[in-house]
Amino acid sequence: MAKDTFFHKKATVNAGGKLIDLSKPKVMGIINLTPDSFYTGSRKPGIADALLQAEKMLTEGADFLDLGASSSRPGADDISVQEETDRLLPVVEAIVSRYPDAVLSIDTFRTGVAEAGINAGAHIINDISGGQLDGDMFATVARLQVPYILMHMKGNPKTMQQLAIYDDVFADVYDYFADKYYQLKQLGVHDVIIDPGFGFAKKPEHSYALMSRLQDLNMLQLPILVGISRKKMIYGELGINASEALNGTTALNTIALTKGANILRVHDVKEAVEAVKIWEWCNIG
Repeated sequence: MAKDTFFHKKATVNAGGKLIDLSKPKVMGIINLTPDSFYTGSRKPGIADALLQAEKMLTEGADFLDLGASSSRPGADDISVQEETDRLLPVVEAIVSRYPDAVLSIDTFRTGVAEAGINAGAHIINDISGGQLDGDMFATVARLQVPYILMHMKGNPKTMQQLAIYDDVFADVYDYFADKYYQLKQLGVHDVIIDPGFGFAKKPEHSYALMSRLQDLNMLQLPILVGISRKKMIYGELGINASEALNGTTALNTIALTKGANILRVHDVKEAVEAVKIWEWCNIG
């Protein structure tokens, strides 16, 4: 068994009646249903392409599939709720029909889109705004009783990089999670996963400062999701581009595992699954 070195974190979430054990790190594959995702290799805007990507990721060992129909890259233009829903629902329905055992996450900050996705057969809500861009989100999660991924961000995708100002980024992020989790608990939300929001309203130095103290977030005793796949904090610092950032992504994901990450959210499932296996082999005893 892996060594228990990170307090007594909540180790399971209930996704659609399936109890998922997060004491063994899991991999979440990203399927972008948008034409303007920052990494061109992840863009799967049609049902056929999305189904092929889902099959590939599930075959490679993905535990979750995260479906997003609105770009959250820095500076991204907003789209209507209707457009986001129209992009998302046919893909959710197609994946649920083809792969009924797949655990699906809906990447949205809009309550209406999130609820429509859950009603169509998805299981988890992944909200980059932590409820800040839709005041009904927390109450909706409580009513639906689904796992909620609570991410740290300031502003919105168009403004967030202008707000990357901190005296102590770790303290700000920690306090944010403590406050938001208290609100969610008061509403009766049982399954909360925290995501530090690497690159969201954060300069590379902020993201690396957070990574260096990732293990300290375990004091919240909540599962941690890390999403650094092919981001600018990697390729920008290495002087390459997103298409060349797989090696750096794998290196940083491995570091995250050593610091207590429970879920790796990635574009490249096979490599992340291999990183988890190697990390586990090093932690047997």
